[in-house]
This record gives sequence, C-alpha cells and structure tokens, in this order.
Amino acid sequence: MKSQVKVKRRKFKIRSRRTVIAVCGVFINVLLSFIMYKLGFPLFLDSVGTICVAAITRFLFPSICTAVASSVICALFYEPSIYLSFFNAVIAVASVAFIRKNSFKNLRRTLLYALGMAIIATLSSTFSQYALYGQQIPSLISQNAHSFSSVASIPFALSFTLTNFLLYFFEKCFICIFVTILISALPKKFLVSFEEDLWKHRFLSDTTQHYIDEKHTNIKHPLHTKLTLSFIISSVILVLLTSIITIRIYSENDKNERIEIATKCINLASEFIDTTKIDDFIKFGSNAPGYTETINVLYKAWQVSSLSYLSVVKTEEDGARFIFNIDSHESTDKPVEFGKLIPYTKEFALIKENLIEGKQIDPVETDSIFSKQIFVFRPVFNAEGNCVCYITAGFSIDYMSKSLGSFIIKVILILAGFFIVIVSYSIWTIGTRMSYPISAMATCINLFSDSVEEQEKLDENVKQIRSLDIQSGDEIQKLYDAICQLTLNQTEQVRDIRRLSDSTMTMQDGLIITMADMVENRDSDTGAHVQKTSAYVKIIVEGLKRKEYYASKLTPKFMSDVVRSAPLHDVGKINIPDNVLNKPGKLTDEEFAIMKTHTTAGKQILEKAISTVQGENYLKEARNMAAYHHERWDGKGYPEGLHGEVIPLSARIMAVADVFDALASPRVYKPAFPLEKALAILQEGSGTQFDPKCVEVFMESLSEVKMILKKYNPTAQA
Repeated sequence: MKSQVKVKRRKFKIRSRRTVIAVCGVFINVLLSFIMYKLGFPLFLDSVGTICVAAITRFLFPSICTAVASSVICALFYEPSIYLSFFNAVIAVASVAFIRKNSFKNLRRTLLYALGMAIIATLSSTFSQYALYGQQIPSLISQNAHSFSSVASIPFALSFTLTNFLLYFFEKCFICIFVTILISALPKKFLVSFEEDLWKHRFLSDTTQHYIDEKHTNIKHPLHTKLTLSFIISSVILVLLTSIITIRIYSENDKNERIEIATKCINLASEFIDTTKIDDFIKFGSNAPGYTETINVLYKAWQVSSLSYLSVVKTEEDGARFIFNIDSHESTDKPVEFGKLIPYTKEFALIKENLIEGKQIDPVETDSIFSKQIFVFRPVFNAEGNCVCYITAGFSIDYMSKSLGSFIIKVILILAGFFIVIVSYSIWTIGTRMSYPISAMATCINLFSDSVEEQEKLDENVKQIRSLDIQSGDEIQKLYDAICQLTLNQTEQVRDIRRLSDSTMTMQDGLIITMADMVENRDSDTGAHVQKTSAYVKIIVEGLKRKEYYASKLTPKFMSDVVRSAPLHDVGKINIPDNVLNKPGKLTDEEFAIMKTHTTAGKQILEKAISTVQGENYLKEARNMAAYHHERWDGKGYPEGLHGEVIPLSARIMAVADVFDALASPRVYKPAFPLEKALAILQEGSGTQFDPKCVEVFMESLSEVKMILKKYNPTAQA
C-alpha cells in the first residue's frame, strides 16, 4: 500500500513539474506576442516558449499543448493566431525530434534547424493568410511585401513568401540563441530529471531497454502502431464527417438566411409599388410620373439587403419585361435595359404558366453562363386582385461558395491544431500505459525464461519484474500482478527442485563412491586409483573445452556426467576372482582373458542400473567408460575393437587417465615409472593407442597433474 502511495506521489510530482513548465512556456509565448502586436512589429515570437518547453522536457505532449494553447490565447487579441495552431504544433514536434538527437551547441546543426523551422513557419503563414485573405492580408508584412514587389517587379506571392522567410529565419535564430543560453543556465540535475522521470527510464536498466528495443524490432505489427493508426483513422473519419455535416448545415443556413433577407426586401419593396402606374412605367419609363421616386426607394432597399440585384418585371407569354432593374454587375456583363423582353430560360420555362397566372413562386436556382444564382419572387396585385407584375430579388451562389471556402479553411486549420493535441495525447497514453508496459513485461518474462538455468539470475529477474511497479488500475495492472505472482512462485518451485536435485545428486555421488570403494578394496594395489583417475579426467575434459575440441559434444551436462561417473570405470572388476585381480606376477593368457571381461561386466552392471532409472542420466557415460576405456585409437583394443572417434569420447578420455595412473603408480607386478617415462609412453601412444587431442591437453596441464601426483603419491618422482 505504501509503495502504491509513493508511486502516485511520484507520478503527481512528475506531471506537476511538466505542467508548470508548459504553463510558463504558454505565458512566454503570449507575453512576447502581445508585446510585438502592440508595438506593431512584424514578428510575434509565439514559438519561443514552445521550443523552450521542448528543450527542457524533451517530451512531445507538453510541447504540443504549449504551442496550441498559445495560439488559442493569442487569438484573443490577434484572430489569425488560432489558424496557425497546427503549424506551431508541427514546429513543436520537429523541435522535440531535433533536441532528442542533437543539441544547440552544434552550430551547423542549429542553423539547419533554424532554417527548417523558418521554412515551416513561412509555408504555414503564407498558406493560411493567402487562403483566408488573398492579397488583402491585414498585416505589416503584407505592406512590406507589396512595397518589395513593386520595387523588385516580382509577383506579390513570391515577395510575400520571401519577406516571411527572412523574418522567420531571423526569429528562429534569435530563439536558438535564447534557448541555448537558457539551457546553459539551468542546473543539469534539473534537466536530467525530466529524462529520468520517463516511465521506461525510471524502472528499467539499460540492458533491459536494449533487449526491449531488440525484441520490438522483430514485431511485424506492434500494438502501439496498430492502436495509434486505428485512433488516427477513426479521428480523421470523424473529423471529415463532422466537417461535411457542418459545411452542409452552414451552406443551408446561409442559403436560407439570404433567401429570408431577399424575401423581406421584396416584401418591403412591394409596398412602394403603385400598381395603378405599372402600365405608364412600361410605356413611358423614367418619364412616367413617380418612376424616379420608385426606383430610388428600390435602390435603398437593395443597398440594405446586399443582394446581387432587385428587379420589377411583367410576365408575358414570350418572356419577362423589365420595368425596374437594379444590378450590382457582378453576375452579368451589363445591366438589363429598361423595357427589354428577356426570354424565359429553361428554369423559368418550367414555371411560365404559374408566372403568367400570378401565382406565388418558390425560390428558383439557375445556372447561367455567368454564375449560379437564386431568385426569389413576389407577385404584386392591383385593387381588383389581378397580378400586374413581379418583384424579384436574386443573389449569387458564387459569393456563398467563396464564403464557404473561407469557412472550410478556418474550420480545418482550427480542428487540425486540436487534432494534433488529441493524437499526441493518445500516442503518449497508448505508449506509456499499454504498449510499453506490455513490452516490458514480455521482455522480463523472456529474460526470466532464458535464465532458468541459474537461480541467481531467476531471483534477479523476479526483482526486475517487480521493479516495474505498474499501477495503471486496469486490466494491464491485473495481468502484471498475476505475472509477478507467477514468476515468484515459479522461482521458489525451481529453488525447491534444485535443492531436491542437489540432494539426489549427493546421494548418487555417494552411491558411486560406495560402489567404487567396494571394487577398490578388492584390488590390493590400486592406491587411490579412483580419486586420481577422476581428477585426471576432469583435467582432460576442461582442457578439451578450453581448446574448443569436440565443442558440440562438450556440453556442461556431458562434462559433469563424465567427471561424476569416472569412479565407476572399473566397476566390472567386482566379478574378477581375487587370485586373478591381485596376482603379483604376469597374468597368463587365460587369466588375462578373464581380466578383460571386467569391461563387459561393468557394461552389464551399469545397463541394469540404467534400465532401473528411466530417462537421460549420467550413468550412460559411466557405462561407456566402463565398457570401452580399454579400446585403442587404432582399433586394436578390447572388448569390441572400436577405433578413432567411433569410441565414445568419455572412454577415450578415461583411457588416457587410466593408463597414466597405471604407469605413474606402483603395482604388485611393477614399481611406479618416473613421471618423464610415463609421459613419454603417453606421447608415444598418441594417435595409436590414445586420442591425440586428449594426450595434447593432458600434456599442457602438467602442473596440475604433478599436484595430483604429489597429493595422492608423495613418494612419486614428480
């Protein structure tokens, strides 16, 4: 419980520290931007705090939050700032990537970084301002660009881009100098703490992190990547659907609003139309009494409504005859002349009968050669209830399209800024709370399974797993707790099995020594033969391993089995009669034939023991040594006449150890040979009687051989 509280406090401290740094970064951005805005400078320095946060924390999420939050707050006094939030977030991402791999102390790389950031800022600013305002950009940079364009005789777009680039490059160089000074002034422990506080650095050793990275590269479809892609794709689809729905609603609302304005305009205008004078207006035009006053009223109504045009027409069989016409000239080359009869277009031809009859007409949308327009109609009736004319108002849909395009760009730029914040938070959350904990657990389990041979490594890996201390409060923590309990139980079971195995091995070794003593006690002149041959076998086995001879055969288990079972190589002598075994003189041919049977007898004894204990065990090498330690390299040995590497390796090793001890030790039938003579006989038999590699490593370990001789036979000539 105390551990969980400690971890929670540590996490809160880490998050608080990052939050404070991010808030300071936002404050710096907003303050400098506000000062530059009030002074009228063309630079806003709204990325100083962002790059400082990136340099201090070296962490993506707080840097992006700093960039976007700064843009949102700066929009309170300079509206276009909010449309640059996405591009400022891109600068934050690029800054973190640069700082993690480099430092501002490298001048060349710093200049390249400043150049890259200037290009990003230039392209983003140019694109967003051009898309929103065209060439009518309300900024000091735009004024300078217009002046430069006139002087240099280059297009305004190029002039505006170059001006932006020069200013932004100067700004980024200044920021790099400022950040370098800031980083140099801050304590190193403070900066390192942000890196150490990352989840993976807090708990995992460098070896484990390297192991995770190595294993992670072997994953074809990492969970982190799949979840991130799924989230991004889902978010993009949601944003697109939201944008489409928003655009449709905006378009319909704008269209309905303008239709409502047009309707109010023509309703108002209809009150000023004198129906009794319509015929005079058609006949005499501007010379008719009241014509000028009427058109002035219509003109004022048109100005207030901001419609494309306002007209009064009389519908006839062949078309509409214009009585009054007020046109903004936006949708036509020239205004329609008074009294001119305009034939019905295909859209109006469908409703011609209704127009002639003076019925109420729904708004009509047309697609002319000039533009797309919407017409709104109101019939004007005389005192007798007859329709004498129509008042029609129209507006261009192209204007709506331009307005809608600007609206779409604004929506996309605003959403993109918040979108990158959400994506970065999701990536961070998925990485620290899902992907990386799972990878860490999988890595520790792999290391745990790889170290099952050594108890110390198992214990160390259990500590490593428990040191992850995952406190996510979800299914991952539940899995982690289960893994901790499983590995702990498994380690204790392995410990118990090892204790049992050690006890069993001790008992087995005791049985081996007991059996060997039974044989040795019957042989009157072996003189610690069992102990010495076992020691010589160990020397030869270790020498072969050191020289990398028979590397595939010399496994740790094989070496252990050979050394442990060496005392049983003469177990077959239990069947040899005492008069033959302890005869002081030379054996007859019949007696020697009996003596040779100790190899086959030993093989039979050990095979019976092996059949009793099923499965792989060290007695198989004991059987090989007992049966074949008198075989010769040239095939002239007994009992089967095996040769070369057909003879089991354990038997070839024992052959050298057995013969050397027989030569260097006294027997009832001979005295002990001097060491030099015994070694000379061994070398003479190398390649004929003995495996030359076994003889070679034995001769290279004479210092150890002499120590064994001195220990068990102090009177021997060493």
